[in-house]
Amino acid sequence: MAPARFLLLLALCVSVAVGEEAKEKKKIDTTIGIDLGTTYSCVGVYKNGKVEIIANDQGNRITPSYVAFSGDERLVGDAAKNQAALNPENTIFDIKRLIGRAYGDKTVQHDKKLLPYKIVDREGKPFVEVSYMGGKKVFSPEEISAVILTKMKETAEAYMGRELKNAVITVPAYFTDAQRQATKDAGTISGLNVLRIINEPTAAAIAYGLDNKGSGEQYILVFDLGGGTFDVSLLTIDNGVFEVMATSGDTHLGGEDFDRRVIDYILGVFKKKSGKDASKDKKAIQKLRREVERTKRQLSNTHSKRIEIEAFFDGADLSETLTRAKFEELCLDLFKSTVNPVRKVLSDSGLEKSQIDQIVLVGGSTRIPKIQELLQEFFDGKELNKGINPDEAVAYGAAVQGGILSGEGGKETQDLLLLDVTPLTLGIETEGGVLTKLIERNTVIPTKKTDSFTTTSDNQAVVNIAVYEGERTMVRDCHKLGQFDITGIPPAPRGTPQIDVTFEIDANGILVVSAIEKGTGKQEKITIKNDKGRLSEEQIDKMVKEAEAYAEQDKKIREKIQAKTSYEAYLANIRSTIDDKERVAGKLSDEDMEAVEDALKQGNKWLRQEGNTAEADEIQDHQKHIEKIVNPIFAKLYGAAGGRRASEDEDLSMDDHGEL
Repeated sequence: MAPARFLLLLALCVSVAVGEEAKEKKKIDTTIGIDLGTTYSCVGVYKNGKVEIIANDQGNRITPSYVAFSGDERLVGDAAKNQAALNPENTIFDIKRLIGRAYGDKTVQHDKKLLPYKIVDREGKPFVEVSYMGGKKVFSPEEISAVILTKMKETAEAYMGRELKNAVITVPAYFTDAQRQATKDAGTISGLNVLRIINEPTAAAIAYGLDNKGSGEQYILVFDLGGGTFDVSLLTIDNGVFEVMATSGDTHLGGEDFDRRVIDYILGVFKKKSGKDASKDKKAIQKLRREVERTKRQLSNTHSKRIEIEAFFDGADLSETLTRAKFEELCLDLFKSTVNPVRKVLSDSGLEKSQIDQIVLVGGSTRIPKIQELLQEFFDGKELNKGINPDEAVAYGAAVQGGILSGEGGKETQDLLLLDVTPLTLGIETEGGVLTKLIERNTVIPTKKTDSFTTTSDNQAVVNIAVYEGERTMVRDCHKLGQFDITGIPPAPRGTPQIDVTFEIDANGILVVSAIEKGTGKQEKITIKNDKGRLSEEQIDKMVKEAEAYAEQDKKIREKIQAKTSYEAYLANIRSTIDDKERVAGKLSDEDMEAVEDALKQGNKWLRQEGNTAEADEIQDHQKHIEKIVNPIFAKLYGAAGGRRASEDEDLSMDDHGEL
């Protein structure tokens, strides 16, 4: 037992690798793997001995992490991104940069100035405010993320042909406990059972290592630079055992930051040439954002690209050439900053650059030539591994983990073992506000440590336990996660009571703090949840119900649009039929033609007056009403065809014939 120490406050520092352990030994249902990205998301499933990355309804294997609200309609993915320039204030993107953060966080305040949609304070959390269903609505980052997760879930269900509930979701290795918990909450709101949350670089290493299990022990550096987050992880792979040795990164660095530099530059050039300042026009900015992202991608393969937008702002066109050299100049400090975490993980792991066997590139931003050049220079010219798809690798690894958890992995995955680490230090605050380390960062999880503490004053009945995370010497420079009190300590001189406090991080990254007062034998187990910045159970339950309601609402809107489109097509078909004079000549009487014309006018008038507000079943009922008038008349066209009547033994039913 560790010796007792005087305690001013107790602080624990944690941010961990994640998910929910599947403890049942029985086989569970198919588990999908989802890469919930800042700019794009991807879903995969382990099926028939291999991973399938699943294309969405547009045929794309990656889906924009966009959600848009337009009138009474909610759009997700490609549809949302495509209308972003027309509806900037109600199109939500980059929500991953807000999830699990406090409203007062400096990164939230920075993003608030740049994002076109409104971010508001709700009990210390950043919510987004949009116009929807005839009024103002606010949504938490978890709810918006849940909409994206639902889209990925539906994409997988369409491929598998059945309902799916279980998922593995990935997060950046440097996500805090609050961000991980918030991501898990988003999964719950979307109706998913989140079995595990794993680190993105670890998932990418699985994607690489699955085909390299027999290569002996290898040191793998995963360099993961995406749209909004950046991670570097150093792992060993040895006969299917994946062990993370060290991790570092920045949860607020990625392609979006590079885009912003270019946007600011182009706006400056436009202002200089035209004398017009477009920086406050949200629609203009969204148009430019779309073109800049496209240009940035193309500059990875070409040395210059022209950005052209007609009627960009105040009637003026925008036309400007961006060279790769200029792009690199604008972002060079950001590019160079990606090397520092690489140095840090090498230092933490105690390895030299020459000992790294593979440098695996993950995330769309690693396609940028200058990024590759700087990384290759750091490693003295060593070739970078570009053998895995940087957009799909994380979802691939998550799908493999899903296959392991569901028991569908088979021989390929049965020997895989993942050992992840805590990315930040765990510690306690002692006299003078000093952070005393308990568990060093990069400690393999699950992990558990118990220490004994005592009181600082005579007859002290209450000990306050505060929870922090951070690497600084003083706790004032660390991040406070929460606190609780241990009460009911029997009166005694200072230093006499003994309180055993246990800090435990399980394989899922869930932090539990338990306390036992030894003097009386009274045991108390206290689970500390990161309540600051987290949703309460009541809020989650409410959001789950709202998500179900919105899903039903979206379904009704789709059915209404389909019904209206079907009715309009039916009326158009009637018009084209009666306008075909050769076809109707001699087959329909004047009375028949007049009845059809009246029905056609009646249908079009009803659609104009009632079609926008009527429900799907009302539209279908009205179409049936018109069909009862028109179909018997049009039957004469087919009855007259061929110059004969059907014989008694001929079946006029179309039930046995395919539709054309």
